[in-house]
Formats: sequence, C-alpha cells, structure tokens
Amino acid sequence: MSDSISLLKIPPYLKVVPEGIVLNLHVQPKSSHTAFAGLYGSSLKLKVQPPPVDGAANIACRQFLAKLFKVSKSSVVLKSGANSREKTFLIADISLDYALARLPG
Repeated sequence: MSDSISLLKIPPYLKVVPEGIVLNLHVQPKSSHTAFAGLYGSSLKLKVQPPPVDGAANIACRQFLAKLFKVSKSSVVLKSGANSREKTFLIADISLDYALARLPG
C-alpha cells in the first residue's frame, strides 16, 4: 500500500509531516496498565500507569510509543501538552503506512 492510497484512510489523530508523523493523544494517567483505549474526540486515548507527577506520565507515553513503533526514545518528541492530558507527539523517521500498521484500527 502506498502513502497516496493511505491518505484516504488517515485517522483524525494522525498527521503526516516531513519529519515523520504527528500523533494527537488524550492521556489518562494512573491507569491499571498502559495501552490504547479507543478514541476520545479526535484524539487517540492512551491510558498510562504512572501519575502525572514530575513528568512520569509523559515519560511513560514516550517509552510506550518508542516501543510500539520500534524507534529510539529520542525519535519520540513531545511537541505540546506537557502539562495537559491532550498531548501531541512527533514520531520521527517513520512512514504513514508503518504507523497505520502499528496503531489500533
């Protein structure tokens, strides 16, 4: 599947940028486990175990996304929302098709 075909199926929480992809997340801290939990408005909901104290929830998001996309943690950048449940992450150097294959569908 080429990126041009995938453009028709891009979910609202995903955006393609020259550096990779941007993922909009609604994060729910203090969950029993770290996992995606469907949609929350136009964002993908991610439950994380750590509380939102001293950036622990942000670190958990970054680690989860790095493992999911099989990239280094330095390739996962929090672009906005450090102190909010609504977060935007850049995942560098991955294609749309690669992202779509690993995200819940």
